[in-house]
Amino acid sequence: HLVAVFSFAAHRCIRALKTVPTEHIAPQLYTSVHRRTCSSVSAPRITTHYTIHPRDKDPRWEGIEMERFADEADVVIVGGGPAGLSAAIRLKQLANEHNKELRVCLVEKASQIGAHTLSGACLEPSALFELFPDCKERGAPLNTPVTEDVFSILTEKHRIPVPMLPGLPMRNHGNYIVRLGNFVRWLGEQAEELGVEMYPGYAAAEVLFHEDGSVKGIATNDVGIAKDGSPKDVFERGMELHAKVTLFGEGCHGHLAKQLYKQFNLRENCEPQTYAIGLKELWTIDEKKWRPGRVEHSVGWPLDRNTYGGSFLYHLNEGEPLVALGFVVGLDYTNPYLSPFREFQRWKHHPFVARTLEGGHRIAYGARALNEGGLQSIPRLTFPGGLLIGCSPGFMNVPKIKGTHTAMKSGMLAAEAIFPKVTADSVDSETAGLHVPEYAEAFKNSWVWKELYSVRNIRPSFHNYFGLYGGMIYTGAFYWILRGKEPWTLKHCGLDANQLKPAKDCTPIEYPKPDGKISFDLLSSVALSGTNHEGDQPPHLTLKDDSIPVNRNLAIYDGPEQRFCPAGVYEYVPLETGDGMRLQINAQNCVHCKTCDIKDPSQNINWVVPEGGGGPAYNGM
Repeated sequence: HLVAVFSFAAHRCIRALKTVPTEHIAPQLYTSVHRRTCSSVSAPRITTHYTIHPRDKDPRWEGIEMERFADEADVVIVGGGPAGLSAAIRLKQLANEHNKELRVCLVEKASQIGAHTLSGACLEPSALFELFPDCKERGAPLNTPVTEDVFSILTEKHRIPVPMLPGLPMRNHGNYIVRLGNFVRWLGEQAEELGVEMYPGYAAAEVLFHEDGSVKGIATNDVGIAKDGSPKDVFERGMELHAKVTLFGEGCHGHLAKQLYKQFNLRENCEPQTYAIGLKELWTIDEKKWRPGRVEHSVGWPLDRNTYGGSFLYHLNEGEPLVALGFVVGLDYTNPYLSPFREFQRWKHHPFVARTLEGGHRIAYGARALNEGGLQSIPRLTFPGGLLIGCSPGFMNVPKIKGTHTAMKSGMLAAEAIFPKVTADSVDSETAGLHVPEYAEAFKNSWVWKELYSVRNIRPSFHNYFGLYGGMIYTGAFYWILRGKEPWTLKHCGLDANQLKPAKDCTPIEYPKPDGKISFDLLSSVALSGTNHEGDQPPHLTLKDDSIPVNRNLAIYDGPEQRFCPAGVYEYVPLETGDGMRLQINAQNCVHCKTCDIKDPSQNINWVVPEGGGGPAYNGM
């Protein structure tokens, strides 16, 4: 094992030496103004990525060495979030308890553990206390117990208070307000202490298969590919990591999970997943307005009753007057003119919200998609050689707006299911990659399943004539009274991508201009995310057909990607000839939220990983 560790580390060092170092400068945000002055007369094709244009058919790749270094582990985990880290920790705990040797490798696309993590977050600590009963003694960053719960229905100028009765899913008694990136970083420290091999800055780009079709492991991304898709002098193949079992914990809408769904037909017996986009900011505020432990949620304005969404505002207790605030919009909205980012900025001007922010200073911004399908949308979790854990399959409790505790528990259940098999003296398996259906059985017998079952009808109940208000009535009548024991299960409306109406059938939304004090423009917001990518690489926002954005999305839906993207990645700009428009992809701005892959009405965008280490650099989001 030591030889393998050193060989992996040596490979990393060689790569670092061969790669030209980049300076740590403020991320450069790209806009059409910048590009018009720099672009050539004829626009290049949009997509140059090898997943769309195979290299074996490209003469520029003839003679390039394509062999990859391979390494072996007992378990490989993709994703250093709450689920992946909890699985890794639990595996090593079990190995120590049973005095077994177990090599666990975890790869994470962010440059540091926690750097791509973004959530509200109000943490329900049940899974944490199971994993580490002594977590507080270990220094878990649980600095802010919830002391006050406020829920509101907002109109344009007023607020209708809603009592938080015991038993309602939004009640937060016993929970903690955390900065999830800091919490995940702490989990990473615990994993390293237990001997988990952590490889941040390495993006899992490909699923590897045995000849019998079972999962063999993953390959990390290649580096040193130019923007036009050609190899640079510093080109380096990714590495292969092979394992008896691979756990996929990529987070919401993982790009490898998408491949696995198709490969193993994992979604044949469930509904399509439905999603939301969550946008978040961190502020320092006037100390006189600071109420550590206060949790505020709202629904209503500025969204109409048929657009699912709401807000949060949490007062943190971390030595300075910090608040975390954000806005969530269900991606099943129908009006292509809606901009989740601008709805968020508009919401902050509500009198009930603005009074907290006035005189404050915004210090961070980010965005992330989140699963909202619940129990109805959970795919088959096991397949030969692998398992799905965390927000990748989607275990979020939507009415609670919480998924960290369920993600952690899923990782722990996965670890407990695979441990006996990966440490057995003789392997009893029909496939080369171990199949562990016991994980799915353990999940169905866990408190996670019971919790998700009890709230399964709340999110789809909003699909009615009365929208938000009908859903709230349903929640009160059937969840608060019956605790989800009604003998029926409601359905969602299908893929979010299919919900947009043509632009001609919708009313454009007039958004107020940002004032630079409470509301802000998009590019200055993205600058606060720390987002940066190597500029000379193929855009990782790939298009299956470069002609579809203009011919269909712009023609029918008025280019909704320029509004649903929370980072200014997509722009429609005039052709240099002046006789039409073209789509411009500013991939450097991407905050890895995956919204474009989910909401694109043509399902033409396929998000793949960029070079490892690229993306946002969230500091405790």
